[in-house]
Amino acid sequence: MCQTVSSEGIYGSGQRTVAVAEAVGLVLAHDITEIRQNEFKGRAFKRGQVVKQEDIGHLLRLGKENLFVLNLRDDEMHEDTAAEAMARALMGEGVELKGGPKEGKINIIAKRDGLLRINKEALFQFNLLGEVMCATLHDGTLVKKGQVVAGTRAIPLVISRNVIERAVATAKNAGWTIGVKEIRKPKAGIVITGSEIYYQRIKDAFAPVIIEKVKSYGGEIVGLHYAPDDRNTIARKLETLIERGADLLITTGGMSVDPDDVTRFAIKSLGAVDFNYGAAVLPGSMFLIAYLDPSKGNGNSTVSTKIPVLGIPACGMYATTTVFDLVLPRILAGEPVGRRELAEMGHGGLCLKCKECRYPVCPFGKG
Repeated sequence: MCQTVSSEGIYGSGQRTVAVAEAVGLVLAHDITEIRQNEFKGRAFKRGQVVKQEDIGHLLRLGKENLFVLNLRDDEMHEDTAAEAMARALMGEGVELKGGPKEGKINIIAKRDGLLRINKEALFQFNLLGEVMCATLHDGTLVKKGQVVAGTRAIPLVISRNVIERAVATAKNAGWTIGVKEIRKPKAGIVITGSEIYYQRIKDAFAPVIIEKVKSYGGEIVGLHYAPDDRNTIARKLETLIERGADLLITTGGMSVDPDDVTRFAIKSLGAVDFNYGAAVLPGSMFLIAYLDPSKGNGNSTVSTKIPVLGIPACGMYATTTVFDLVLPRILAGEPVGRRELAEMGHGGLCLKCKECRYPVCPFGKG
C-alpha cells in the first residue's frame, strides 16, 4: 500500500506527500526545477503533470525522494485554475493575460498604450476576502503595450472553490477593476500670454516645453499664438485656433492675481463651462481648466465635442513636472476633470523637487 503523509492545514486538504517510487499515475502539486551547470536551469516537471514510470529515474537523479501530489475534492481548486478565473474577472477594457498561470500567479498586461485605471474600491474589496490577492501599479500610470500592470494569485496551493467563486463575483459585480484607457492624439492650439513676451522684452520659455509635452503623446500643434495681457486679444486668438480645428486649447501665463493677469477672464468670456481655477497640486496651484462648446461659436469649428482649455501658470515654464503632467493624460483619455478631480489630487500632489526628476517613477500625483 502507498504510504502517504498528510499536509492538510498548510497546503490544503488536497495535497499529500508520497514516495517517488509510489507516485506513478499521480498528479504533481508543484513544479520541479532542474539545474545542470553551464547547461540548463529551468522547469523539468510541471505542476499538474501526471508522473509516469519512466520519470522515476529522472526524479531520483534530481534528488527527489518524495513528492507532493494532488487529490482535489469537488469543493477545491488548484491554484493555477483559480488564478486564471480571478484574472479574467478582474480585467476591464484594454488589458489581457500574459501567458498562463505559474505557481498560482498570473500577470495582467496592457493591451495598448494608454492610461492605467484601477477601481481602487473594487480592488480593496477583492483583497479583503483573504486567500486571494491582486497587486497593481498605481492608478493613473501611463503604460505601454505589453507592460505588466497587475498580478493576481490564489495564495494556498489548493483553495476552496467557494472562496474563488466569491472573489470572481466580487470582481464581476464591480463591473471592472483593471483597465487601460486609450489616449487620443490631440490637435493642440497654444496661446502664450504676457505683454513682456509679446513685445519681446523677454524670451519665451513656455512654448518649447508645451510643444514637447504635446508631441510626446503624438499630438499635433495646429497653431501657436502670442498675445499681450488683453482679454479681448487672448479671446480672439483662442477663437482662431478653434476655427483651425484645435480640440485642445492651452494657454500659458496670466494665471496669478495681478491686475494684468487676465487670461482666465478671457477664457470665461468665450462662454466656458465647468470653469475651475485652482488645483491642490504644487507646483501648479493656479492651474485652470474649463471647457468650450464649439457649437455655440461661429460655426466654423470642425470639433463636435467640448474642447478642454488648460491654463498653465508660470511654474510650467521652469518646473520639470507640474499639474499639467497629471491632468493632460486624463484629458486625452476622455475623462472629465473638474473640481472634485482637482481636489483629489492633493493626496500625492506635492512634488519632491528631486535634483534628477524621475517622473513618472515617483510618488508625485499618485494618491
